Amino acid sequence: MHSKIKQFSLLLFWVSSIFLSSCVTQREVEYLQKTERSPKSFTEAEILDYKLKPFDELYIKVNSLDDPTANVFSTASGQSSTTPDNISPYGASLISYVINTDGYLQLPLVGNIYVKDKTISAVRLILTDSLSHILSQPIVTVKLVNRYVSVLGYVRNPGHFPYSQEKLSIFDAIGLAGDMTIYANREDVLLTRNENGKNIIVKLDLTKPELLASNYYYIRPNDIIYIKPLKKRIWGISEFPFGILLSSISLTLVIYSLVK
Repeated sequence: MHSKIKQFSLLLFWVSSIFLSSCVTQREVEYLQKTERSPKSFTEAEILDYKLKPFDELYIKVNSLDDPTANVFSTASGQSSTTPDNISPYGASLISYVINTDGYLQLPLVGNIYVKDKTISAVRLILTDSLSHILSQPIVTVKLVNRYVSVLGYVRNPGHFPYSQEKLSIFDAIGLAGDMTIYANREDVLLTRNENGKNIIVKLDLTKPELLASNYYYIRPNDIIYIKPLKKRIWGISEFPFGILLSSISLTLVIYSLVK
């Protein structure tokens, strides 16, 4: 009799182990998990200046003492007093200048300017210098308006999202997609980025505080974030497989009765 009880206990333990192994702990779904060895603060990651490439869209505004001449920039692209700061990035594309496939920006009064691989600040200086021979004390504003990030995989609302911030962290980007689901693997997130004409894939662990100092903490335009699924699952009250559990208990009782 004692041996039969022992066998039943082993079967019950086996069934319980199956369900326990299919679940994860609360800690496995937490971001930036600190340990005793984790430093209390991190030096902010360096944000390298974005280098322009073909099909980038630039909002350009010129102010000058020669108002009628400076307004040529507004009428040429349909611009008004509206700026990219108070409209959506999709709307801003309607009042922008597009870099062509050869890397040139075609502007009124100035003509063609080669801007490929140049930074926003460099383009602003080039335009200011070029217009200084035409306008009186020109003040040039240049902004990149086609900033997008794609967030795919196990998030609540995957998609292609526009943003206007100069600094957008990976957590901000995931927030645009409604945060990760409970089935997302926070330790194995893939970031795809184009650097110097080459696509690179970087593996990120969002549970490590060291991410705050990483060069990949801040998103670059056109980055792609892919969230992998967990191999395990978290069972909530509304989705716990009670039917499977009851079937397993019934099977265990049948086996026990046969053994008995």
